[in-house]
Order: sequence, then C-alpha cells, then structure tokens
Amino acid sequence: MPTPFLLHLPTTQAIPVIASLPHSGLLIPKDMADSLETPYQQYLPNQDWHLDKLYDFLPSLGITILQTLYSRYVVDLNRSLKEPLFGNFWQSVIAEKTAFNTSLYQTLPSQEEIEQRVEQYYRPYHQQLQSLLNEQIEQFGQVYLLDLHSFLGLIEDEICLGNGNNSTCCEPFISIVETAFCSQGYQVVRNKVFSGGYITRHYGQMPQVEALQIEVRYPVYLDTNQLGHSSVPDWQVPEFDRAKPKLKAIFEQIAKALMAAESHHFRSSSSA
Repeated sequence: MPTPFLLHLPTTQAIPVIASLPHSGLLIPKDMADSLETPYQQYLPNQDWHLDKLYDFLPSLGITILQTLYSRYVVDLNRSLKEPLFGNFWQSVIAEKTAFNTSLYQTLPSQEEIEQRVEQYYRPYHQQLQSLLNEQIEQFGQVYLLDLHSFLGLIEDEICLGNGNNSTCCEPFISIVETAFCSQGYQVVRNKVFSGGYITRHYGQMPQVEALQIEVRYPVYLDTNQLGHSSVPDWQVPEFDRAKPKLKAIFEQIAKALMAAESHHFRSSSSA
C-alpha cells in the first residue's frame, strides 16, 4: 500500500528544521466519499488550502517537509489517539461533523473502519515524523519543528504563532519567527485561540525539540471573494503570488537566524 504522505527532503545542505503539513491533503478514499452527505462528496470545508504549494520552496532552504496526502476528515493528524476516536471536530481523530457542526455522514463509519483509518493514515505519518525528529536529533543534537496551518474565522489576525503558552519552544525561537513575519509587514499574535495542537504539544515535550505552530489566515494568500463558496479556492490568484515570495523571504530569515543562533550556542558550549 502506498504511503499516505509525501516526504520532501532538502535540495541543499540540510538544517535541523522539519515542517509538518498535517491538514493540507485533500484526498478522500472512494468508500468514505460514498458514505458522506451529498454536498460533502464534492467539497469539505475548513482545510489548509494549498499550503503544499505555498511552502514548496522550503527544501531549497535545507528544510525537510512531511506532507499528508489525505484530508483531515479521513483522519486528523493533529489530534491525539484518545477516545472517542470518532466525535468532535476539534478533539477527535475522526470528525463526526464539520467544524460548523453540520452532519458529515449518511452512513457512519463502523468501529472497524475507524480503526482501519487510524492504522492506514494516522500511524504512518506520526511514525515518519518521529523518525525524522530522531534522525535530526542524532545528526544535529536539536531540531526545530514547524507545524504549518491556515485558517479563517475565530480570530482576524493575519498570523498566529502557538507554542502551548510558552511550553513547547523557547522564547528566542518564537521571537525569531515573529520578527521574520513582522519584517514583511504581517500582523502577528501569539497563543491567541491557536496555541498549538497535538503535534506541537506532543513533540514539543521532547527535550531536544523546539516545536511551534504557525497559522496563516486565508486572505493572506487566497482570494477573499472565493472563500464563501462551497468549492476549493484557487491558488492561481494575485494574493497567492504576492504572499509566496514574502513567505520565502521570511523562512530564509528564520533559517539564517536559527543557524546563527546554533553556531553561537556551539561556540559557547565548546569554550565552556
């Protein structure tokens, strides 16, 4: 069976930064699609539209990308494996309803189907992410994990950085990221509604991992006029074309600042 994710390795010298894209996949298995309410067989709301295309420059900066291929409605990779596995959109691995509390299914998945989805789509992603973190810790001693998302609603800020209310990464790291976004004119908040989901909080507990969730509001890179429709918004729009080079400059700045900080830390440790 093919892997349910794509792994994009650095195309230049690797740096200890991993980008996770757990909500950017849009694929739905046919048997699941057939079980959904008719409107949702064609379109499912509240997904991280086109972040794979928006961030496809990251490997050229030495950053590793792990990207899911399947929709968050198949399994939500940013939720913990706790009961109930099937339930609330914001808490369960498999959502029973949309983010807007409307019913998704004509025919509810059986317990066997739920467990099969976990085995087929959830565990492989997390096993791969854990493996990548372990490899980079072994190579570099420390790794920075960026969990990349997008959103609309709840708050109107452009960029929200979440580090579990200062529990998943250190102040210098979140400051580097905040400064880089601000340098391109974006309005940034910390831990406002989006304080970091399961991936940030779980892997951020590892002593050698600095984990940070980055949420980008849809209108930063998508056409606002398309967002009210029941269809996937287009990425080939002026907003996207304006945002992408700014984001590349931001992540170049982040990468340089992190490597400078690592170099300083190494020199300090060597002279201690």
